[in-house]
Amino acid sequence: MRNAAPPLNETTLNLESLAADTVSLALRAGATDAEAVAREGDEFSVNVRMGQVETLKESGSRGLGLRVFLGRRSGSASTSDLTPEGIRGLVEGALALARVTAEDPFAGLPEPGEFGALPHDLHLYFDDVYSLSGAERIEWARRVEAAALAADPRITNSDGGSFDASTACKALANSRGFAGSFRSSYAGVAAAPLATGPDGRMQRDGWWSGARCLAHLETPEAVGAEAARRALRRLGARRVPTQRVPIVFAPETARTLVASVFEAASGDAIWRSASFLAGKLDTPIAAPGVTIVDDHTLLLPTGAGGFGTSPFDDEGLPSQRTAVVENGVLRSYLLNTYAARKLGMQSTHNAARGLAGAPGVGCGNLFLAPGALPPGEIIGSVAAGLYVTSLMGFGTNLVTGDYSRGATGLWIENGHLTHAVEEVTIAGNLAEMLRNVTAIANDLEFRGSVASPTLRIDGMTIAGA
Repeated sequence: MRNAAPPLNETTLNLESLAADTVSLALRAGATDAEAVAREGDEFSVNVRMGQVETLKESGSRGLGLRVFLGRRSGSASTSDLTPEGIRGLVEGALALARVTAEDPFAGLPEPGEFGALPHDLHLYFDDVYSLSGAERIEWARRVEAAALAADPRITNSDGGSFDASTACKALANSRGFAGSFRSSYAGVAAAPLATGPDGRMQRDGWWSGARCLAHLETPEAVGAEAARRALRRLGARRVPTQRVPIVFAPETARTLVASVFEAASGDAIWRSASFLAGKLDTPIAAPGVTIVDDHTLLLPTGAGGFGTSPFDDEGLPSQRTAVVENGVLRSYLLNTYAARKLGMQSTHNAARGLAGAPGVGCGNLFLAPGALPPGEIIGSVAAGLYVTSLMGFGTNLVTGDYSRGATGLWIENGHLTHAVEEVTIAGNLAEMLRNVTAIANDLEFRGSVASPTLRIDGMTIAGA
């Protein structure tokens, strides 16, 4: 079936035809089933430091990936050579790999009746991301850095201001009747200033704005001012004693906890028994107010599609919304076709893939549903604790749930943010942390495909001085 989304332009039609023709060639060469994905994209990126252009990149790419099946044997390959000779080589290479792989009873494309795409415009593509001239894009990068430098005399240096823009097109076709494609766009502006305190020590922080549409970006001046505010509040940072206190995660750090839940609920981790959530379906795993949703159909308040929105997943199954955790109860794992077959379940339409290889499990717009409290009220409820604004390292053990991350932030004393904190580690167990969520704020905002409001977790340990 054809993707019934808005009319396709010449690029999407050409890519869709390329993918479908490659599938046909693979079948003629002996494949029993085949799936091809074609991608084309371009990007612009400029970084300005202290008013001078430091890096400037403008590039385009086009590629084709193929997965073939010989019964229950499969092989995959990819190429950027889209000449007839290059595509024939792609087909031959994928088939050669399939012939030497072992049979896998769970391998194969989804069943024919499962395919489809959302029929309406998801507003993923906007022409205006390239409406600025090259000189104007550079000027945006200069403006965001200049706004940060002008915010306060203590902002004395900069790691730069940047502006990015990109567009992409993806097409997918297979031998079971699916063909679909869609376009997407992105623009972003960011600043990373450095502040110097009276002791001469420097602190760095940053801020950014990203959107599918240039008109939806925050102004460079607003982004630069916020980046400066965040750098300034880190001045005078010091360690705090080791202690067990409530932790308030700012949205930009709380989102990493949501991402860890996704990894633990991923079907790949579940069927390998490599997750603390294995065997926990329909049982409470979090505090009653915790609801985590994976939504591939989300439209943002601006009307644009979310950063994880798409009309179909990377196996050609129509996008959907899945409640992973509902009021503290684990309701669903996130599955592609392979993981679903291994677990005796149905796909949740979460297939994700690059050009080469079999699909993995990916998220769409993954978020913790907001609560009703203003973030200031949550901070005001803490007698002594840490407001975490950034995290370092990758410290979540998905098998045991053990959690340990380097952290910086602001110390909370009697409900007020007092001084900056650095060089500490926060530790706990993700399973216990989910159960110990005691407050969720109302400040959910999507600055990426994974998002969370401010949240408070009690009973964690700070390892410090």
